[in-house]
Amino acid sequence: MSDTPFGFGLPPEEPEDGDEGKKKDQQSGGEQGPANPFGFGLPGAGGFGGPGADNPLAAMFGSLNPTDLGAAFQQLGQMLSYEGGPVNWDMAKQIARQTVSQGAPDGTKDASVGPSERRAVEEAVRLADLWLDDATSLPSGSASAVAWSRAEWVEATLPAWQELVDPVAERVGAAMGDVLPEEMQAMAGPLIGMMRSMGGAMFGTQIGQAVGVLAGEVVGSSDIGLPLGPAGRAALLPANVEAFGKDLGVPQEEVRLYLALREAAHQRLFSHVPWLRSHLFGAVDGYARGIKVDTAKLEDVVGQFDPQNPEQLQDALQQGMFQPEDTPEQKAALARLETALALVEGWVDAVVHAAAKPRLSSADALRETLRRRRATGGPAEQTFATLIGLELRPRRLRDASRLWASLTDARGVDGRDALWHHPDMLPTATDLDDPDGFVHREQLDFSELDRMLGEAAGGSADGPDLRKKDDDDKGDDAE
Repeated sequence: MSDTPFGFGLPPEEPEDGDEGKKKDQQSGGEQGPANPFGFGLPGAGGFGGPGADNPLAAMFGSLNPTDLGAAFQQLGQMLSYEGGPVNWDMAKQIARQTVSQGAPDGTKDASVGPSERRAVEEAVRLADLWLDDATSLPSGSASAVAWSRAEWVEATLPAWQELVDPVAERVGAAMGDVLPEEMQAMAGPLIGMMRSMGGAMFGTQIGQAVGVLAGEVVGSSDIGLPLGPAGRAALLPANVEAFGKDLGVPQEEVRLYLALREAAHQRLFSHVPWLRSHLFGAVDGYARGIKVDTAKLEDVVGQFDPQNPEQLQDALQQGMFQPEDTPEQKAALARLETALALVEGWVDAVVHAAAKPRLSSADALRETLRRRRATGGPAEQTFATLIGLELRPRRLRDASRLWASLTDARGVDGRDALWHHPDMLPTATDLDDPDGFVHREQLDFSELDRMLGEAAGGSADGPDLRKKDDDDKGDDAE
């Protein structure tokens, strides 16, 4: 996967070994790795106007046979005719499915989930929910339990990826257009339209590759601490669960059950804390709003820009001209997101450990394995960092887990979980530095304020959300 953020990396130059390199491309179907998923070679850094590019179509497609040439033209037409949002999601889905079909990094291939595997997942989630009843006051959030293949995971999670990535891609695209003077935009209108189509394709390619690779690693729908799957549907990927526990020396049934505990705990939290999802996704949107493009290099080029020589723009992209720079707004949004992720993952870690410790001999080992997997920056974090420049690593997972455990000791399960009733009741990054101070601090009760706001709104459906029900269930009307 390219390390270049936002998918603006260009394809590598053609091999210098002449006919041998072309023969090799023909034998491999033209595949040149992640930067070229379409199966045909693109011109080098010189662009369409470079040396030897008098006939750009011949330079692009000359090594293909007639059958492949027709397919290549069709794909190119799809790229240039795309008029949707900032990301070509049809292309992303296609690339993700192709990546999955090629197999996971460990060499295992995707396969349909059989009836026995589906029953095993359903039983594991059902048992996990029973165990969690003793560890949290939040009721079950798993209306159903499903076993997914990797391809099914791609299909189920793409809507969430779209919600996460579109704001960032849109902001980057807008920033690229804003830096050109109006007269330049008018002169380069057709070129800008083509750039937008190609940009959507580049985003779609990068995201499709990343999601496809990630599908070979994840074990459920909530590995990165965000609700990627449909609400209320606890999901495990049997093939990846098996690969995860392969070298741990732990019975496969215990591995599956422990991972089912984590999936079911995430489902409880996201199902019964109605503001949490928008809080996390909103932090990503806040990050996108803070994106700015360094125009210093561009200003040096704009005066000499010739719309008839688009290779200038191609060279600018290659040099990272449009790479976003950090801003205070981005840093603040990133801090909010990291703290929220740490609190989510810390709560899940503490609750799952409380449920599993008395019942599974391997609970400690599995807990430590998963902690290290998250803390060292696994494939999920690397994928998202490449896609939109954000790292989804819960850097303070252990601190957050200790704080939730201390809250359980001091206030009990109900008192601990009551903090999720309102975002202002949650610990902050500063509180993670002083967990004892937070645990023994008197907490504000927002339930009365919510009740008053609900009454002021007349109990209408569009009134403010109530985070905690009164004994007489007055909160039902405002929900």
